Amino acid sequence: MAALLAQGLGEAGFLIVSGLARGIDARAHEASLATGTVAVLGGGVDDVYPPDNAALYNRLREHGLLLSESPMGYTAQARDFPRRNRIISALTLGTVVVEAELRSGSLITARLAAEQNREVFAVPGSPLDARCKGCNDLLRQGANLCEDASDVIRVLDGQLGFSMPQLSPQSFPPTHPQAAMTIVDAEDDIAAACRRLRAAITAMPVSRDDLLRLSGTAPHLALVALSELEIAGVIEASDGLYTRVSP
Repeated sequence: MAALLAQGLGEAGFLIVSGLARGIDARAHEASLATGTVAVLGGGVDDVYPPDNAALYNRLREHGLLLSESPMGYTAQARDFPRRNRIISALTLGTVVVEAELRSGSLITARLAAEQNREVFAVPGSPLDARCKGCNDLLRQGANLCEDASDVIRVLDGQLGFSMPQLSPQSFPPTHPQAAMTIVDAEDDIAAACRRLRAAITAMPVSRDDLLRLSGTAPHLALVALSELEIAGVIEASDGLYTRVSP
């Protein structure tokens, strides 16, 4: 399904953005190499992860685009992937969730897309299959149903009256040796925010705005901390309220 959607959307002129992960990401990239695809990486652009996608990584070097906010030489950690996913959703007009369990990180990406005012699409599946329950829940919450590329094209058709600015190399700031230190400092801040948030979230629902204040750090770092706690299964979100689900 991922391959069919990526191929159909690519042929219709859309650029496909994904994360080079095993399975759905890889199939989406492979199906859109001929029409245009971008892989947003958790580590630096020279960090090949997962290693078994090395051949696909090399094909993207030649025929696609590898993108990362991390410096060269940085190896991805588990916490980098939720941050990476916010870039994937922000780069696109819409996010398509092909398959997701109820506690899937893909659902967090879908929520980020909605918060970024992007369209969210979900492929429906059998209610007897746990791997489809996340997508079915997105549809229940108002996501666009997606059975083929035409469903995406129809929704996005009215959003295509713009052009991306042309950037020159001078548009980007130079890379400094301190960039790696910035990553380390941010990790320390996020770890501290995680500790404060774990202490603040109980079985009683708490709003996101209140949690951002309680985190004691910058909002963008607190949001990453919330995403990490949610992916780890420590907390869950519903209607903008967070509750603790494990010790």
